[in-house]
Amino acid sequence: MAQTSAALSASTLIGDDVINLEGESLGTIEELMIDVKNGRIAYAVLSFGGFLGIGDKLFAVPWSAMSLNTEEEAFVLDVDREMLENAPGFDKDDWPEVVPEDDVWLMTVYEYYGCRPYWR
Repeated sequence: MAQTSAALSASTLIGDDVINLEGESLGTIEELMIDVKNGRIAYAVLSFGGFLGIGDKLFAVPWSAMSLNTEEEAFVLDVDREMLENAPGFDKDDWPEVVPEDDVWLMTVYEYYGCRPYWR
């Protein structure tokens, strides 16, 4: 992630670390979910917990809730571990089907992190 371009490929971001403001590890970016209709990143999928990918919990995090810290080579999410543990999540074998303009679940995710939904 040493690249400082304003446009990065999704494949370079998958697997990147996510930390909080205290530098604690919150997990890694598992996937980026694209809102094809609106041409936006609907949310990042954050993998948290478990060991070697087993038992990980998946959380949808609004893209706007994170920032890139090039010095740490990680994304920063301004939440503590407890807040993340209580965040809306989903099972790795049962991903939500999302239609941003009409999705209560995704709206709940954006509200949880205090982010304005990009589709409104």
